[in-house]
Amino acid sequence: MKLKNNTQKELIAITQHPDYTAEIIKILHSNLLPKVKQEHIRAYHEKDIACTLELLNAEERSKFYPIFHSKDLADILEHSENPVIFLNELGMLKKIDVLQQMETATAVECLRQMEKADRSNLMELMDDETRQEIALLVSFDEDEIGSKMTTNYISVHANADIRQAMRSLIEQAAEHDNISTIYVVENDDTLVGAIELKDLIIAREDTMLDTITMTSYPYVYANERIAECINHIVDYSEDTIPVLDADNKLRGVLTSQDIMQLVDDEMGEDYAKLAGLSAEEDLNEPLKKSLQKRLPWLVTLLGLGLLVSGVVGIFESVAAHLPFIIAFQSLVLDMAGNSGTQSLAVTIRVLMDEKLSNKQKLSLIAKEGKVGLINGFILGILSFLLIGLYLLAAKGQPAISAFAVSFCTGAALLSAMFLSGLSGTVIPLMFKKINIDPAVASGPLITTINDLVAVTAYYGLAWLLLIHVLHL
Repeated sequence: MKLKNNTQKELIAITQHPDYTAEIIKILHSNLLPKVKQEHIRAYHEKDIACTLELLNAEERSKFYPIFHSKDLADILEHSENPVIFLNELGMLKKIDVLQQMETATAVECLRQMEKADRSNLMELMDDETRQEIALLVSFDEDEIGSKMTTNYISVHANADIRQAMRSLIEQAAEHDNISTIYVVENDDTLVGAIELKDLIIAREDTMLDTITMTSYPYVYANERIAECINHIVDYSEDTIPVLDADNKLRGVLTSQDIMQLVDDEMGEDYAKLAGLSAEEDLNEPLKKSLQKRLPWLVTLLGLGLLVSGVVGIFESVAAHLPFIIAFQSLVLDMAGNSGTQSLAVTIRVLMDEKLSNKQKLSLIAKEGKVGLINGFILGILSFLLIGLYLLAAKGQPAISAFAVSFCTGAALLSAMFLSGLSGTVIPLMFKKINIDPAVASGPLITTINDLVAVTAYYGLAWLLLIHVLHL
């Protein structure tokens, strides 16, 4: 039995993920010489080293930085969630060197988060090539694809032969490591096509370069909006996507890592908008900035909420005459909100993936209306039966009164879910029509509007059916 337990422990130890951060910290705290520490730590992935940095205090990090060359630090910080924190702990010269070794897009993001005076000083001390690359990316708005591209790519001239192309590849590979795809350009940098590295390696010397060049290769323009072209980019699943200027000249590329980050950012932004925020927040968001994002929406929703309360106030005589119907108000409101939010999610998803014609938009509205109607009908019948039996058995209400209230609740549920399904579809379509991001038609906004619809339907039916028709 003891042998069996030992074997189980060994299996658990093997299958558990190693604690690399603890191992790296142990190496840092050891008495090894800096060069030996560097050799040991470089055996770990940059992501694990970056995670370790976040666990160290400022004093421990100050002993970590001198161990590595600027290129190593740049690779490590590119895997960090907040590289600016660590950059600001470096001396001026090392900070400049690390920024110059980073991917240009990452360096730009770091510079944008620094104070204006610090940013200007750093830019002045950088070499001309890095400064020009940064200036190129900064020339684009943050929501344009050009601001996210990198100049880390390899290009060869269209009139080169295979030998010349290989020589150019070897020369550029020393500085640019994105070599899986080589771009073919004219003398003025106009993009002609792309060559897979494998095809270039196996090509014979007498092979013409244009015979292995893919001329129907995906591309984007630098001034395209990220939100508008991200789905087009993802569809091709290429390692890199070329970015062209208005003259069809190659200015940079998007790597697969850049594309993954863009998708993540877009999903985070859309999720934030669905929560009623103007943009995505993170853990280090300043309090003032968080308030600026949230407060305008909350003020708008407060106004709509007051409108809902005003509608309830109009029907206060109904609630005073039949107080037990208040118990089922939240049921109607919640189900209407759920129906509207589901329609909103479906509509935004469709709008993100496809460009709809007017006929398709009407078809989408009709479909969501049918879904809301059928769901409302089924749930209305269930609520009619269950609420009627509850009032009859638990509250001792007369059968006519019990089932009249349950019928009113079921009918309100049917109409509220139908109208909420329509509003969850029509509102984002209207926003899209007037060039406003449909994700702004967020969950809180739709829910509040649906509350207004549901309250009006519920108390309106109660006032008409229970008081004026049945005289309860």
